[in-house]
Amino acid sequence: MTKCTTPTASFPRCKGRQVTAGFDGGEITSDGGALLLRQLNHEMGLTRSIARRLDDARASRRCQHRAETMLRQRVFGLALGYEDLNDHHALRRDIALQTAVDTDGVLASQSTLCRFEQQASRQWAVAIQEEIVEQFIRSFRRPPTKRLILDFDATDDPVHGEQLGRHFSGFYDGYCFLPLYVFCSQQLLVSYLRPAYRDAAHHAGAILALLVRRLRQAWPEVKIVFRGDSGFCRPLILDWCERHGVEYIVGLATNSRLETMSLDIRYESAIRWEAERTKQRHFGRIDYAAHSWKCPRRKVVVKAETSHRGFNTRYVVTNLRGSPQWLYDSRYCPRGDMENRIKEQQWLFSDRTSCHEWWPNQYRLLLAGLAYLLLERLRRVYLKRTAYATAQVTTLRLKLLKIGGVVIRNTRRVRLMLSSHYPDQVLFLKLAKKLAPG
Repeated sequence: MTKCTTPTASFPRCKGRQVTAGFDGGEITSDGGALLLRQLNHEMGLTRSIARRLDDARASRRCQHRAETMLRQRVFGLALGYEDLNDHHALRRDIALQTAVDTDGVLASQSTLCRFEQQASRQWAVAIQEEIVEQFIRSFRRPPTKRLILDFDATDDPVHGEQLGRHFSGFYDGYCFLPLYVFCSQQLLVSYLRPAYRDAAHHAGAILALLVRRLRQAWPEVKIVFRGDSGFCRPLILDWCERHGVEYIVGLATNSRLETMSLDIRYESAIRWEAERTKQRHFGRIDYAAHSWKCPRRKVVVKAETSHRGFNTRYVVTNLRGSPQWLYDSRYCPRGDMENRIKEQQWLFSDRTSCHEWWPNQYRLLLAGLAYLLLERLRRVYLKRTAYATAQVTTLRLKLLKIGGVVIRNTRRVRLMLSSHYPDQVLFLKLAKKLAPG
């Protein structure tokens, strides 16, 4: 039915003037920065490489929307802040998004996108995971000379329906999935969905083996370090690392035997606290072997901290060389930054796993990872020595992607007339110039 009138909203007067608002401005976009995503995607070849590997069961002659187009539409939508398929009911007509996706027509509707996602399978997950790793390898112009530290960590993904694979987690006190993430510095390597009844290290050893094999194929001399919290201190993983020349630094859960063996270190910290009444941190090394270990591991680092809050003792097992304090402060503690990377995945809506079937939910988790790859490359490569060099993805979205403007499209060109009062105009133009095809 044709709308003859446009609903408007009225607001209090301003300096005697009537104030109204209505959605009758015509072709105006709030996502002018989507063109930056388009150029990043072209440079990386991200969606093109993935789309070629997806097993699409649709009859191609009857399909209006290609797999690559729908993949771009969803990844760009997540990067721009649109988490739900329902948002695409209106977004599909946004000319700026259509241009970013490289099409002239109306984009796929939410129902079309939903049907496409329901095709997701294990083959899709493997194809996308492999491309993420290949993107990491291609990000290096020459073989890395420094150690590659692979951070493993798990997080909860709460669910509120009857999704397949959901389980109640006593630790998180709710029904959830337990995805596993692997990062190297700020670069994503693995985004793997798992049921919550598994422990944090489930399949971590197999994933580590696959990553090490592929990275050594690309760089035979590369040194690799496996890093994780105490949830990943498993004898099978540590034994595998020692057999295959992989270094590791992993947290070790406290127990009564460790506390007994580290009593001298903790006692020294407490004595200093009593004497000086300032926080004391003392480090040492002990020989320790759990019953499940084949041999004692000499490098169990002990950090004993005493303050007005009480005692805080931590244990870390490693085969790296160095002083106990250096190993703890400079090698183990930086893994805490991975929490920020996981938060960025969630800010890109990795937790929108509301499909009933398992593989579509894994696909959605990976879509958030692909959106992260685009924004992480923008930050790491093109925003060096700028105010946004360490900005999180939400800041990048707000400052560089959410730009209002008028869109004009005719047979000759598409023109975006962006807001004259946009504060980062100089930076935006520099980025556009750097990302322009050579």
